[in-house]
Amino acid sequence: MRSRLATRSARLVLAAAVVTALAATTACGPEDPTENGAAASSSSPSAESGGGKGETPSGDSAPSEAGTSTNGSDSTGGAGDKGESSTGDKSGYGQSCGTNDLDFTVTWEAQPISHYLVTAKAKSGITCYLDVNTPSVSFGSAADGVASPVGQGGEDPIKLSGSSVAYAGINVKTTEGDGGKQFEHVIIATSEEDPNPAQIELPDAPTVDKPIVTNWSTKRDEVVPRIV
Repeated sequence: MRSRLATRSARLVLAAAVVTALAATTACGPEDPTENGAAASSSSPSAESGGGKGETPSGDSAPSEAGTSTNGSDSTGGAGDKGESSTGDKSGYGQSCGTNDLDFTVTWEAQPISHYLVTAKAKSGITCYLDVNTPSVSFGSAADGVASPVGQGGEDPIKLSGSSVAYAGINVKTTEGDGGKQFEHVIIATSEEDPNPAQIELPDAPTVDKPIVTNWSTKRDEVVPRIV
């Protein structure tokens, strides 16, 4: 009798041990896939989807609206200028000629005495007046390269428009001997205060020493520079 009770008790202890071992194994086993690998895999597309549909459109919409507003402002500003900047037509303004309103050419004239002839013509669409009778002419930036006016010729003011032109004459060397410096360009402006002088290439590279310049005139024979 005692032997059968011992055997039964041993079986109960063994069963209890097995149950305990199974419970421990279940508790310490791998995590629920829905909380580990599966959850991580689904989170990436979710984040990308949220970034693509939630953040990107709203981020794009603000610059789009700002760009439209800016373009509208620019368009309004351009319209405020009317047609002047687009057409370049200043005819009828009665303005004084600025250097940048004119096209210049410089040619070498051998007769009746050698000199350079400056021809000024208004650019297309511009009507202006040469209010200052004598052009500002210089060679280089030094003071001794500035041409002195000789007071020859002259009409004040001269209207330039279309095919009309004005002339001025330059004598680059009024001294004897070999003194002077060579220059390949002459600087011309309609006045000494003009902020946009033009640099014109000369037909050659003359030696310049105490140059002189005449007044503007519509007659070529009035602008032959002579020392008075």
